[in-house]
Amino acid sequence: MKCQRNCPGTIEDGYCDTCGMAPQTTPATAPSAVSYKPTPVPTSVPVQRTATAPTGPSARTGALSTRTSGSGRAGSSRTASRRRFGGGLVEVEPIVQADPSTAVMARAEVPEDKRYCAKCGQPVGRARGDRDGRTAGFCPHCGEQFNFTPKLVNGDLVAGQYEVVGPLAHGGLGWIYLAVDKNVSDRWVVLKGLLNSGDDDALAAAVAERRFLAEVEHPNIVKIYNFVEHDGAGYIVMEYVGGESLKGILKDRLRANAGHPDPLPVDRALAYILEIMPAFGYLHDRGLIFCDFKPDNVIQSGDQMRLIDLGGVVRFDDMDAAIYGTAGYQAPEMATAGPSIASDLYTIGRTLAVLTTDFRGYQSTFKDSLPDRGEFEVYRRHESFYRLLQRATRTDPAERFVDSGEMTEQMLGVLRQVLAADGTPRPATSRLFTGELRTDLKSDLPRWQDLPTPLIDLTDPSAAFLASVTVTDPAEVLALLKGAPLETLEVRLRALRAEIDLGVRHGYFDDARAARDALIRTEGADWRIAWYDGLLALAVQNYAYARERFDAVYSALPGELAPQLALGLALELAGDHQAAAGYYDVVSRTDPAYTAAAAGLARCRLKTGDRAGAVEAYNRVPGTSAAYRSSQVGAVLALVQSHPSAAADVDSLAAAAALIDNLEVEAAQLAALRVELLEQALETIKGGAKLPPAVLGASHTGDVREREVRFALEAGYREMARAAHGPDKIALVDLANAARPRTRT
Repeated sequence: MKCQRNCPGTIEDGYCDTCGMAPQTTPATAPSAVSYKPTPVPTSVPVQRTATAPTGPSARTGALSTRTSGSGRAGSSRTASRRRFGGGLVEVEPIVQADPSTAVMARAEVPEDKRYCAKCGQPVGRARGDRDGRTAGFCPHCGEQFNFTPKLVNGDLVAGQYEVVGPLAHGGLGWIYLAVDKNVSDRWVVLKGLLNSGDDDALAAAVAERRFLAEVEHPNIVKIYNFVEHDGAGYIVMEYVGGESLKGILKDRLRANAGHPDPLPVDRALAYILEIMPAFGYLHDRGLIFCDFKPDNVIQSGDQMRLIDLGGVVRFDDMDAAIYGTAGYQAPEMATAGPSIASDLYTIGRTLAVLTTDFRGYQSTFKDSLPDRGEFEVYRRHESFYRLLQRATRTDPAERFVDSGEMTEQMLGVLRQVLAADGTPRPATSRLFTGELRTDLKSDLPRWQDLPTPLIDLTDPSAAFLASVTVTDPAEVLALLKGAPLETLEVRLRALRAEIDLGVRHGYFDDARAARDALIRTEGADWRIAWYDGLLALAVQNYAYARERFDAVYSALPGELAPQLALGLALELAGDHQAAAGYYDVVSRTDPAYTAAAAGLARCRLKTGDRAGAVEAYNRVPGTSAAYRSSQVGAVLALVQSHPSAAADVDSLAAAAALIDNLEVEAAQLAALRVELLEQALETIKGGAKLPPAVLGASHTGDVREREVRFALEAGYREMARAAHGPDKIALVDLANAARPRTRT
């Protein structure tokens, strides 16, 4: 059947697959019977505040591309295409919207274990002995009246416009109903209780106060259409969004796993939450705090994530509004300091923790904390994710992320690290650090000078001046900085780095320490100060303290690779090669452009006897990198050189020979590598081992005997001698003569 509304669509399942509306000839009617579908029951309770709210929201906000919503009507049978969430990194199967009427509860009741007082949060309506629990009465703890019986039933007409179909769920503000808007094309809407009060004046004031929500317009936030009064109660009228909440998705996974918890994979959970982070930025920019974020309140609808419950949204400076939060999710300071950007970010961190682990006790034992990292395998496997949760849920709001933009950026970085664990790099340009500063590609020694450096904050008043300081000599840098128009934080940080470099040159670091101490006194716990403090510690070989400082930067910026590279270097220099390898591994897997990480990983693996692992690390360097040739040389040396815990074997020598055949380096360097290989081959064959022909080159066939190895070794020494001069040339000729096998004249 064709749509009759000047639309090219077709009526399917009672609604147009293009405009989403019912046909004009068949107005929607409330069904007499509906199928049952379990729905999440919110447990929000009001929070009583006793102190003033914090200052206004930050101007900084995150910005991720999102899709605008399509038809407001559910029930289309069209299959949505797949979409990639999380900055395009994770493919997510869309959830096809069902007929809204199927979401209505067949039996409208609140289970006893879900009945709580809306004022004090204590259990109410519970059974005593043989008597069933009351669905209506007064709270024995605070005297507040409660009533868990739906006020609205099928067929009720609210405000002369909204025809009730039935209840969808019961939340902290009462029942939530599905209805049909008889004035606007019979579209589906949701009615959510606003105020349960018999005071008409209070009700009118509450309705008027909440009208600001109708101005909220964002593709990731449910649309508020209206605010109405009916029989002494107020209701928010909002868009119906079909789909599945994250809580529902968790329940589906539980059922599919035979009743055993099956948390979301970390990448999927991060991708879901990243999709709604722009909504938080939008709200915070407008001075609004969501307050009650949890898995119940975000839904996947088709190929889009939406915030679906604005009942708890308040203005950050409204000290009279009732504040709603949910135990286990709400920030600990809500009762005293009130809602803030930091408290919203706390709820996001807690939601991620619940989504990704079987987080038992999150509303009791761990109400305001996280379990130790060792409690869950997912935390042990993805340290950056655990640190992300830690920072988001710090007890002190000042230690959390500054705003949703900063948290989004770090979440994306963590997601890239998680996805790279499968061996596929997920690189991205950092907004906080330069790339690595490795200049001597022939050297494979660990150097702190190769570490990235923090980028200049472009909002700093002296940013333009610092961009003009292009000299590299530290003494010249310090001289130019004296002419800075303002001695800003960025100027002082640049001076500290110059003092460190000058200290390396002269072996005197007192000036660098003084500059650092002054910054700590005046600027506090800025991560950039900790970074340069760590560099200073490396310069003076205080590796334990360097590790401590870089660890602090890592905790502040879990999505960044530079702190992990620095932490790996500090651990390696301290002799903890196994721990260092873990950080090097994450960095080089995520972004192979960090060639210092691949080299560091190879060194650490060799120290622990993993010769094959060292070669694998060197092979991570892409062929387009300037360090590719040096990495291949490193792989050859890893295969042929003797190591205390990684003795060369026949297979290693054959693999080294194959690498040498494909190397494009100078003839003298190539000859030196062949000599390394042949010297080890000579020792191996003397030990009685049989070598494969490939050891003498791809063109060699037949057995490999000591005689042939010696001739090849002689040729290698003579090739090296041709490029040498003076005493080195004479020494190489002598080695060639010594390597030559005895022959008859």
